[in-house]
Amino acid sequence: MTKSILILLTGSIFSLAVSQKAISQTTGAPVETQKANSDYKPAFAGQTRIGSVKSTTPYEGKVLSEDLKNPWGITSLPDGRLIITEKAGTMRIATTDGKLSAPITGIPAVNADGQGGLLGIRVDPDFEKNRMVYWVFSQAQTGGNLTAVAKGKLSADEKKIEGATVIYRATPAFASTLHYGGRILFDKNNNLVISTGERSDIITRPQAQQLNSSLGKVIRITKDGKPAAGNPFIGKTGAKPELYSYGHRNVQGLAFHPVTGDLWEVEFGPRGGDELNRIEPGKNYGWPTITYGIEYSGKKVGEAIQQKDGMEQPVYYWDPVVSPSGITFYSSDNIPEWKNNLFIGGLSSMHIARLIIENNKVVGEERLLEDQHQRFRDITEGKDGALYAVTDQGRLYRVYKK
Repeated sequence: MTKSILILLTGSIFSLAVSQKAISQTTGAPVETQKANSDYKPAFAGQTRIGSVKSTTPYEGKVLSEDLKNPWGITSLPDGRLIITEKAGTMRIATTDGKLSAPITGIPAVNADGQGGLLGIRVDPDFEKNRMVYWVFSQAQTGGNLTAVAKGKLSADEKKIEGATVIYRATPAFASTLHYGGRILFDKNNNLVISTGERSDIITRPQAQQLNSSLGKVIRITKDGKPAAGNPFIGKTGAKPELYSYGHRNVQGLAFHPVTGDLWEVEFGPRGGDELNRIEPGKNYGWPTITYGIEYSGKKVGEAIQQKDGMEQPVYYWDPVVSPSGITFYSSDNIPEWKNNLFIGGLSSMHIARLIIENNKVVGEERLLEDQHQRFRDITEGKDGALYAVTDQGRLYRVYKK
């Protein structure tokens, strides 16, 4: 018996017949076949290069638009349409068949140099009542740049953001245009969860370990930018009360598990050492003290250690890197075998990674849309149960059951 998987490109359809037996959930050889950058050994079995899986459900990957300009963040509006950020500082609304709005105005200026720009975006859980939108961006300050969070009201005609206000700045500012983090989520209590980077430079790296700095952190704040109640460092001398976890390098993916409610993140390693972590409040995730990566120069990072007491191990890591950006868990019943799987946009790897996670461990990995040769920057589950992804090259994809 065969099933046919269709990949739709703009104006073209390609069909691939695959045998039912060949695409069973039994794991095969790891999807990664390249040599690792380091000779570091995993801390436990299955921490890297897990066996591969293959989706048995026929699915389609359809290009809805190629007219976005460096899209960075994507999320759903209550009516199922999508709101998308573009790096240079604009937002666009897209229908699920790919029609794009004109750029939305009224957004504070961003510093789009390097890795900066208009970054992650979410709409208020009460958007239908208050029309509030929240986003992360890189902002120029005296002495450098920083990761900032803003909010504003989408006008009734959807042409502008009204009353845009910066509610949080991740200090200190630094004269770098790298490693801003930039993802944003709402938790179950309607607080905002934000990710930051450690700004890349060897000088700022140690601040990922410092509780008086916002760099290299996961941060939890209210919709007004105040520390959220219950944060782990509230009342601790010398610690910022908005911090939720620390020891991160550059977190560009955040998602809550649809069943457990746990917070998961992905972050970039240097050469090797991209990580998937399950975030617990107050925990230290190790950078730059422990890492499975090496410097871009080929030298070791710090003392070249991968484990240390008091520092969390990644649930999973990649070497070579996939450059993991936006992530989403799949909660729809449309493709049952994907239920509760994690989908990760890969930049340098140019694919969407699908991870099967059981008991907080990765048990299978698949690469989707590899043949598209796109840098997948963000991915979200739409209201219709399809996955929607944006790429650095300007494409909007819909991935759904055939």
